[in-house]
Amino acid sequence: MEARTALVGGDPAECARVLGVDGVAVSLAPGKQLGELVWATPGVSTRLEDLQFTIGHGPGPEVVASGASVLEPDLSRLSADRWPALLPEAMALGVRAVFCLPLSIGGACLGTMTLQRSVPGPLPVTFMSDALILAGALTSVIIDRGDHREAFAAASPSSDLYRAVVHQASGMISVQAGMPLAEALLLLRAHAFGQGRPVVEVAEDVVARRVHFGADRDGPDVSGGRGR
Repeated sequence: MEARTALVGGDPAECARVLGVDGVAVSLAPGKQLGELVWATPGVSTRLEDLQFTIGHGPGPEVVASGASVLEPDLSRLSADRWPALLPEAMALGVRAVFCLPLSIGGACLGTMTLQRSVPGPLPVTFMSDALILAGALTSVIIDRGDHREAFAAASPSSDLYRAVVHQASGMISVQAGMPLAEALLLLRAHAFGQGRPVVEVAEDVVARRVHFGADRDGPDVSGGRGR
């Protein structure tokens, strides 16, 4: 499943080409947490955002927490404890450089724009300037499209946002396992990471009742029936 572009519009692949990178992804950050992927090039960028959402750390969460850009031109030179779970996964995807910018207004970070490349090296000054201009334009678009942001904040199952199914699945797991929504989301993310699958795919299995998290099980029932 690929990210949709209804919120932003335009062609992310063309933007990536103009910026001299291999991919671009934009995620909203409600409640100071990296959340909804709303615009991305297919493949590696989408998968990198899913990994950050699933694992809970990486350049995106750092930007959301600090409000400052994270520019890493060579992932191979980073300390292994910087993003211990994400780094090997990102390298396996072929990502060698990431440049993550905040989409912010005043002191509020509304989301992130992450650029990734398959070769190490800093972005040339002209490309970085263009990236900052694009980040400002995307921030304006997101502010103007408040109806979509409200749908995401409400986790509406009928929303066309990329991770609406994740919020729906979290609600189902919360009922099945008898736990708060926040813990249910953590359980879903942990299971997805353990399986090496995108969290959206696992959420779709939960919603389709192919996977069930029973209250008295250490792991999910994947038989399609209820846990014992």
